[in-house]
Amino acid sequence: MRMIRKLYNFTIALAESPWALWVLAVVAFVESSFFPIPPHALLIPMVIAKPQAAWRIALIATVASVAGGILGYWIGAALFDSVALPILEFYHKAELFTEFAGNYNEHGAWIVLFAGLTPFPYKIITIASGATALDFSTFLIASIAARGIIFFVMAGLLWKFGPPIRTFIEKRLGLMFTLFMVLLIAGFFAVRYL
Repeated sequence: MRMIRKLYNFTIALAESPWALWVLAVVAFVESSFFPIPPHALLIPMVIAKPQAAWRIALIATVASVAGGILGYWIGAALFDSVALPILEFYHKAELFTEFAGNYNEHGAWIVLFAGLTPFPYKIITIASGATALDFSTFLIASIAARGIIFFVMAGLLWKFGPPIRTFIEKRLGLMFTLFMVLLIAGFFAVRYL
């Protein structure tokens, strides 16, 4: 519990530092294409520490996350032919992937929206969207909507109810950390088994 408390205090101190917005932007950007820790973990203490900057924090998280999503889309599109396709062909699964891509693109906007609003790892969807050649404008609009909704709703709730939420989190730090880890692991579990 002491380690979790130190991590929490470090995050709050970081959230109050002059570099906080830059760190949030970097975390939001890299999380959308390859980094495992979501920006929510930094956005929450940042808004709690500086509620007057809630909307600015949400905007930076949204813009950086969507920009990182564009990088993820490009990774999926650029590396598919050189990395994934030879593997699929080796295992005689190229046709199966073509069928998957068709189904994915049929519901692509909803898939991107769902992944952007839930603990499901968003990076998986950004890369899959590029690999399946999901229409880029569909991907971009759904990404902006999903990431904007989640970050602005979180910031709004924390702005409105921040002090009681901070007290709640600080009193139940172990429970909140456990809940965060369960949601993170559930997202990765969903990717692997669903």
